[in-house]
Amino acid sequence: MTPAVRAVCFDLDDTFWEVVPVLQRAEARMRAFLDSAHPEFSRRVTLEDMIAARRELAGAVPERAHDVTWLRTEALRRLAARHGHDPELAESAFEVFIEARHEVEFYPEVIDALPQLGRRFRLATFSNGNACVHRIGIGHHFEVTLNAEAVGCAKPQREAFLAVADRLGISPAEMLYVGDHPDNDVRGAAAAGCRTAWVNRPRSPWLPQFGPPPDLEVPDLAVLVQRLG
Repeated sequence: MTPAVRAVCFDLDDTFWEVVPVLQRAEARMRAFLDSAHPEFSRRVTLEDMIAARRELAGAVPERAHDVTWLRTEALRRLAARHGHDPELAESAFEVFIEARHEVEFYPEVIDALPQLGRRFRLATFSNGNACVHRIGIGHHFEVTLNAEAVGCAKPQREAFLAVADRLGISPAEMLYVGDHPDNDVRGAAAAGCRTAWVNRPRSPWLPQFGPPPDLEVPDLAVLVQRLG
């Protein structure tokens, strides 16, 4: 007999908010800072250079590739040193980036859905990214908030999901993982023994290469509230 769901754990990016505009704004804000505070460096190093440096670093140090904060700051430090600039500029540039990273616009139903779900389930989050729900202002809804940096691995590795269940003190089968990504969220959580809910806002088809379908498929969190009764 399948145990009842006791906790709901959420992905963040593209589940609570659309992430691409957030990252684009944060990159632009950081670029403007570099243009103003470090114009010579900014003239030499393009956004494409920064992206390439992060990819190169992730390949060279795979054991830290899950840590997006470290990748971003360390790659920028190395670029600065390579071009004869103070590597410490990476820290101040990242502070500008991460402040803008937390300026999110929630999908319309999210703020109402969280307290409704919180009345029936213990709530948690796990993200591969570096957004902090407490900094955004919704941390009070969640008993556990973890990310890849804190756990030491990223989704879809099963250890990411097991870490949340362990922190909650429940079995994986008692946790429903909710996210938008068929591989990172649905396949990964299922492999860890969790129940799964796919937030399919574009209403895309579930393709055979994704593997077994999720336990639930919903277009948004309002429907998730309804489906969970």
